[in-house]
Amino acid sequence: MFQLRYLLVWAAALGAGAAHAEIYGFVDGDRVSVVISDTPPADSRYLLFRKNRPGEVTDMPGGTFAAQALEPGRYRSHILAAAEETRVDPALIHAVITVESGYNPSARSSAGAVGLMQLMPATAKRYGVKNRLDPAQNIHGGARYLRDLQVMFGNNLQLVLAAYNAGEESVMKYGRRIPPYRETVAYVPKVLSYYRKFRPAAP
Repeated sequence: MFQLRYLLVWAAALGAGAAHAEIYGFVDGDRVSVVISDTPPADSRYLLFRKNRPGEVTDMPGGTFAAQALEPGRYRSHILAAAEETRVDPALIHAVITVESGYNPSARSSAGAVGLMQLMPATAKRYGVKNRLDPAQNIHGGARYLRDLQVMFGNNLQLVLAAYNAGEESVMKYGRRIPPYRETVAYVPKVLSYYRKFRPAAP
């Protein structure tokens, strides 16, 4: 754990100096591999565990966050249960979680989004999520939202993801197109990239 914390402090320090960089990593036994990049590494073992959006920093409390962020398998049962309930592809849920929170269940954004799937208070209320920090509730709420967006936008994943990021009202406002927001324009292809990567391995 000492080695993991040391590497995370080192990686965070480097990441702070790289504009819009993100930190990816994976744990293999006692070895920790970290990459700082603005694009996902080709090696599918690397997972996003720190976001550095303009004006937004996802909290990284010590080594606990890293351990959670690099162990997506710990939420597999929740993701599969939510996927079965909503008929949303589990690979899509995994992809959204990867980009939204890097599997950090305590992630909070400056806009007020919380948890693995970064639910806003209004979205949580709409889907009956009482505790946004509870992984099971958060994942189920996010999956239900994805399901409803798929129905609303005819399963057009680009529009579904744009709406998940910017809100369905924004997508409708711009004529059922991806809103011209810098974050949303970058968000959609990033999630789709992870979706394509995770889909072959998804149950």
